[in-house]
Amino acid sequence: MTSVRRSLAGSFVSIVLVVALGAMLFPFRSHLSVATAGLVLVVPVVAGVVIGGFVGGLVGLTAGFVVYDVVFIPPYYSLRVGTADNWAALGVYAVVMVLVAQVVARLGSTRKEAQRRAEEARRLFELSELLVGDKATADQFETIVTTVRLAFDLPSAALLVPRDDRLQVVASTGEPLSEDDLGRLAPSSGRPVSLGAAVPARDQLQAIALSVSERPVGLLAVRGLPPAGADRVLLRTFVNHLALALERAQLREQAVKAELLEEVDRLRRSLVSAVSHDLRTPLATIKLSASNLIDPSVSFSGEDSRELLGLIDLQADRLDRLVANLLDMTRIQAGALDPHREPVAVANLVSEALASVGPSVGPGRVRWMASEALPLVDVDRILMCQVLANLIENAARHGPEDTDITVAAAPNGHGQVRIAVGDCGPGVPIEERSSIFELFNRREAGGRAGIGLAIAKAFVEAHGERIWVEGAPGSGARFVFNLPASSLPAETA
Repeated sequence: MTSVRRSLAGSFVSIVLVVALGAMLFPFRSHLSVATAGLVLVVPVVAGVVIGGFVGGLVGLTAGFVVYDVVFIPPYYSLRVGTADNWAALGVYAVVMVLVAQVVARLGSTRKEAQRRAEEARRLFELSELLVGDKATADQFETIVTTVRLAFDLPSAALLVPRDDRLQVVASTGEPLSEDDLGRLAPSSGRPVSLGAAVPARDQLQAIALSVSERPVGLLAVRGLPPAGADRVLLRTFVNHLALALERAQLREQAVKAELLEEVDRLRRSLVSAVSHDLRTPLATIKLSASNLIDPSVSFSGEDSRELLGLIDLQADRLDRLVANLLDMTRIQAGALDPHREPVAVANLVSEALASVGPSVGPGRVRWMASEALPLVDVDRILMCQVLANLIENAARHGPEDTDITVAAAPNGHGQVRIAVGDCGPGVPIEERSSIFELFNRREAGGRAGIGLAIAKAFVEAHGERIWVEGAPGSGARFVFNLPASSLPAETA
């Protein structure tokens, strides 16, 4: 309610009360003293001040003075005052009512000022809570801009930050900024407007520079600034908080970039370490065998020469699979992995995987155990062969040479076929089972390499399934994963 409307409402109420109370006291006028009527007519003045401020009380005082003089002070129905006592009563009434009106009006103003201060404190508290909270940066900007607009009853407010040599709106509320507005706010168009004493038009666009430690961080664009000095001070506080939020967001963005660079550097070092480790063993074997074969001072029998040549061929195949794994990992990281599903018999996948690993797995070490009526699986044939090859090679590398590697398959009752590759090696501790499939993960003292297992996990998950490791009966580890069963009968494979 505006001040004019409040004054009119207070004046109306005070006049109505004066008339009503005068009418109520009139029948008893002969039985009442002059002072009693004056005390009763205090009520309209107080009501007028409370509702309409000092103006409302003054109107009530004037109306009460007239009614008091004309109706209750002899001679009646005239503004004349007969005796000195009546003059004194009328004068005291007027003076007391003026003082009462002033006191009540000041109390009202004090109460409103206290309410305004409490509201400002509440807004600043909410703003501080927002800044120290873990809210997303974009949400913080939107909340602060919206709070500024609502707190000062502005038509619109927008936050702009410098990006790519131009100002970009990152949060706005109310009427959106037009292209013409953005052009006017460009640094080349002029200096930002400071919070001075001039009161702009309500729809006039104003720009307030945001800076921290004399370093500009952004711009707050508003239409119309609050006219009151106290509101200007509060707006400065909001602007300072907004500048701090901007600086915090920029520091957080720099921290994220630094963490990303650190992670990239860690992955690069892990890649170099993992590849170096996996390449070193076969390369060293090939180098040693080849050097012995071409050394004229060393004489080998035909059987020894064939054994060395076979060793070179075996390690060359291992290098070839390692390079293939690295290429597959590149496809995975590039997001270019797209399985081409077809119905395949699990036994055929195992046979192709064994052919892929070649003599690196000793003859007769792999025991194939499948349940009867094993359904076909709907998978990418090449990817699943790579998964089984990696798991079988991993089992061969970590299990004693004279122990079996089991590959078992059976329906799990949920439209899937569960496949398990087990070995008799040292197993995988429970605390390391969740990280064994991570890229470049390698445990101390001969741990399982991460590239092959990471590829197996990525290929299985590309089919919408999962893979995990568990303890094998007795000792060793079992790598288990599910594959979707095909609806086609097994005879079609």
